[in-house]
Amino acid sequence: MTATTAAAVSRPRIRLSKPVKVAAILVAWVLIWIPAHGTHTLSLSPADLTPLHEWLNDVNDTVGANRNSSPIFLYFFNEIRAGIDALVTFVQALISQPAFGRPVPVLGWLGVVAVVAYISWFFGNWRVALLAAGGFVFFGLQGLWQESMDTLALTLSAVAISLLIGIPLGIWAGLSDRFNALVTPVLDFMQTMPTFVYLAPLTLLFLIGPASATIATLIYAMPPAIRITAHAIRSVPRAAVEATDSLGATGRQTLTGVLLPLSKRTIVLGVNQTIMAALSMVTIAALIDAPGLGKTVIKALQTLDVGTAFNAGLAIVVMAIVLDRVTTAASNRVRQVGAVHRFRRPLAAGLGVLTAICCYMSYTYVWAAEFPDQAGVGRAISRGADEVTFWAQTELSTATEAIKNLVTFALLNPLQSLLVESPWWLVGTVLVLLAALLGTVRTAVTTAACVALLIGTGLWQDSMTTLAMTIVATLLVMVLGVVVGVWMGRNRFADRIIRPALDAGQTMPAFVYLVPFLALFSATRFTAIVAAVVFAAPVAIKIVADGIRGIPATTVEAATAAGSNTWQLITKVQLPMARSSLTLAANQGLIYVLSMVVVGGLVGAGALGYDVVAGFSQGQLYGKGLAAGAAIVLLGIMLDRIARASNPSNSPKGHR
Repeated sequence: MTATTAAAVSRPRIRLSKPVKVAAILVAWVLIWIPAHGTHTLSLSPADLTPLHEWLNDVNDTVGANRNSSPIFLYFFNEIRAGIDALVTFVQALISQPAFGRPVPVLGWLGVVAVVAYISWFFGNWRVALLAAGGFVFFGLQGLWQESMDTLALTLSAVAISLLIGIPLGIWAGLSDRFNALVTPVLDFMQTMPTFVYLAPLTLLFLIGPASATIATLIYAMPPAIRITAHAIRSVPRAAVEATDSLGATGRQTLTGVLLPLSKRTIVLGVNQTIMAALSMVTIAALIDAPGLGKTVIKALQTLDVGTAFNAGLAIVVMAIVLDRVTTAASNRVRQVGAVHRFRRPLAAGLGVLTAICCYMSYTYVWAAEFPDQAGVGRAISRGADEVTFWAQTELSTATEAIKNLVTFALLNPLQSLLVESPWWLVGTVLVLLAALLGTVRTAVTTAACVALLIGTGLWQDSMTTLAMTIVATLLVMVLGVVVGVWMGRNRFADRIIRPALDAGQTMPAFVYLVPFLALFSATRFTAIVAAVVFAAPVAIKIVADGIRGIPATTVEAATAAGSNTWQLITKVQLPMARSSLTLAANQGLIYVLSMVVVGGLVGAGALGYDVVAGFSQGQLYGKGLAAGAAIVLLGIMLDRIARASNPSNSPKGHR
């Protein structure tokens, strides 16, 4: 062997790291974009339709023409719609709508407040009861009593069906590994899909109205009930189950005597999450004519009436807080039905009699049934919100415009130009290469399939515009997540102060986030982006904070003893060791951001969100709206798979 050959053999190969490879792909993309931009962009004007859109319109027309003659509709879909309509109408007749030949509901405002206060006290305490009663009285003072009760009626109807189906399925998943493995991908898919996506297909099957809204809500709200119930069953100590088995208990006795009692508190937590998800979806379902507060918010957003939108949005927030506190109190005070502490029994009986008297009065007297509207608190809130909006737009316009222009011109416009003006084959190639580099061959194949199907929807440019907004918003979310999350992870006092605010932020429905930013930034793409950032930031921040706190204290102490300063400790030790949490935060941030960005179609974001909304309001664009919903799903799947694949804990050797 010659010296030259030996040197060649012994010379080490240069292996590029993943970040370098990603940077190389992006640089090559920009270099190819320079001469090729503006070609093969698959552009489509807002009024144009593709053959797919026209075919979907024809399907919609055919379904409408045969709805009352086709057996599958007569004996299946129509029956489901009729049954759910009957349930919703019954609940509305109880608390919100005149019914049974009466000019008022069965339970007027006084009866509803009394029942809510009694339930809150029974499952919680006096503080929770006062909060619940005060919150419900506030709905009336706002002039939104009937709208609030309509929202509550739809929420309760959807939650009842979700729990009726979800808890048994969760128990089954908790007992059966096979069923759990089967249902988990379905739940992943359901929770990955943005809320908008549920609406269009359901209107095709069940028409626009409360039935479609309730079905969409229960589909969206059911996964938490199934997941948390299954987790609760699987978390029961094995020793307790084995002890019961050794005594000769049957499977049913083990379930009812051990598994369910020991997992009851966690299951109630699942009820809490189901209610929060249902309330969030009910407000968005106003796009398909669901009655309630969501309809008020949508009409106000469409007319840029910030005051009215703020008043209704505040009612949604109050309802979310009340329902969250009541169910949280129930999870903290779990007991068997009817089991009340001995010293509380006389008090419970007395309060029960008082509640019954209030219900009778609300049934009998008009003053106790119809909330008086002389207070005018809602009008004052609306006027105040309008005045604050005017002040902000006048006094803060320089700052808000500077922020908006910085993000728009420095991040959004360049990225949107790169995505929208690039040839479709170039963008597709880059996405597949990134998926293969960050993930596996399966990730690349999934991405390629999603790209092909996105092209098939005929909405490639709108998809790329939505993708650009999603990426920009996710980058901002991760900046917030890292900065605030590291601070919380390193400082327990900061965690105690900030975490309750993050928890409160996660209880608010998505619509609520649009209102203040509409006041600050008007109806633009940036409004949707900043609302998406605020909506998604809490979950990312908490994941990063928990990841930083989970690093072994001995590792941190060793780095400190070696002379590392704070900056070195964060960048060289804590962030690298929390990489799994960072990628999980990015994954969850992407999903939350995408969901909110498409809702931003109501406030000028355009792209796929606008296509979906236009499909509901303009019959000739229904097919295009349905295709836009499919495109949103495809974007969600593609981004979710790439983000999951880049998480080291999802590698074949990891544990998920």
